Amino acid sequence: MAEKCKVFDPSMPYFVTLTLIEWLPLFKDSRYAQIIADSLNYCSENKGLEIYAYCIMPSHIHMIIRVLEPGPGPLVRDFKKYTAFRIVEALNENNENKHLIEKFRKAAIPVSRNKNLKVWQDGYYPEVIFSNKFYFQKFNYIHMNPVKAGIVDLPEHYYYSSARNYAELSAPVGIILQSPELLTH
Repeated sequence: MAEKCKVFDPSMPYFVTLTLIEWLPLFKDSRYAQIIADSLNYCSENKGLEIYAYCIMPSHIHMIIRVLEPGPGPLVRDFKKYTAFRIVEALNENNENKHLIEKFRKAAIPVSRNKNLKVWQDGYYPEVIFSNKFYFQKFNYIHMNPVKAGIVDLPEHYYYSSARNYAELSAPVGIILQSPELLTH
């Protein structure tokens, strides 16, 4: 992995992005977006994942997270592996989505560590949250993503976003509602 994709201080929060191969808009379908939401909740409850902001867009996920042990890298790796398995399992249940399985199969061919299917692009592009200003820049970017994409008019109208948590609306993923000055050292 390139130096720019490494975490150097796991005690810090990071802005991360996970993207499906070919930017496939799979998460437009709530069945697949819910797999991501359920997996994030599981990691939060059982794996030490702290989520401060998130947005599950149709083809990618943006988050501000912290994972003290074992750090974000191993958790993101396991998260991507598990969700890829669950996504493929769900796709196999829906015969109308066989073309997506074929795309995942073709994406795995040039990658020696992938045996059969590749759902996620490599990496997660961690950027350390080094100041309150940077936190708010990424926080606003995450929440405005579905607005700028023309999906909704207001951030809290997008169901798969922590903008709903902050607006005290029902949301599919639990987060830590904590002021940013407590996030940075």
